[in-house]
Amino acid sequence: MVDASSGRAPPAAVFALMLNAFVWGVSWWPFRVLHERGLHPLWATALIYVVSLVLLLAVRPRAWRSFANEPLLWVLALAAGLTNVGFNWAVTVGDVVRVVLLFYLMPAWSVILAWPLLGERPTSMSLVRLVLAMAGVIVVLKRPDVQWPVPESIADWLAIAGGFSFALTNILLRKMKGVDAPSRILAMFGGGAVSAAVAGLVALALGLIAAPPAPSFGWVGVGIALSLGFLASNIALQYGASRVNAHTGALIMLSEVVFASVSSVALGAAEMATRTWIGGAMILSAALWSAWSPAPAKAAAQ
Repeated sequence: MVDASSGRAPPAAVFALMLNAFVWGVSWWPFRVLHERGLHPLWATALIYVVSLVLLLAVRPRAWRSFANEPLLWVLALAAGLTNVGFNWAVTVGDVVRVVLLFYLMPAWSVILAWPLLGERPTSMSLVRLVLAMAGVIVVLKRPDVQWPVPESIADWLAIAGGFSFALTNILLRKMKGVDAPSRILAMFGGGAVSAAVAGLVALALGLIAAPPAPSFGWVGVGIALSLGFLASNIALQYGASRVNAHTGALIMLSEVVFASVSSVALGAAEMATRTWIGGAMILSAALWSAWSPAPAKAAAQ
């Protein structure tokens, strides 16, 4: 827990959250390596979460029993699965910085979703943050050669949808804080595996992607390493998030944007145009503002 005497978060918890942000921030690179070797990110995502799912069930074989009594676990599985499908596919085929910024509209979506799902009525300041974030998106999307600032590629749409699903995932986790952790993790791992596999099969039937290549060390080794990385990052998130306050955790997790930006620009996977800097600053300002703001009041019972 947070050190009550000093107000500082435990260093181990901070490191754990930084590790989680680092894994997500640089995950675009192994996904692109796998894509270059013939494995589409949908198949890669399914592989990652199948490995994680098997390892979890080996340790906690009874984690699935809560699904019979907690129908929201199925919704959590779908939301977490769509988050991974959207983000992993987007960072593989799009400009990484642009994708991460659009994904981090998550605090804005939280304002919209928290009222009906958690009863948290938006305040005037939360609505201002929502407008600030949306204005940042307009700046990022508006180019001189386009008339309207709308998503212009599948990567843009996937990033926005992934961020919306991520916001829903976080709200569902808050709503189900009384559900045991292994069951929640199982829902997230299972959702990642099933959603990616189903999306892959649909895309394959429509001729949008190719079938997975024959197993070879060239991609299987990278895929397993990425699976273990995501498993470690999820464990780190569970450890760190339970030992720091919500504001500190949200601020630390924003370091994912830094990791993604630095790594992608260094490796030529992103373009830092002026509009990206300006719009990104607006989106991140809204996210930082959200991280430092007190929780909204609960709406009055009807």
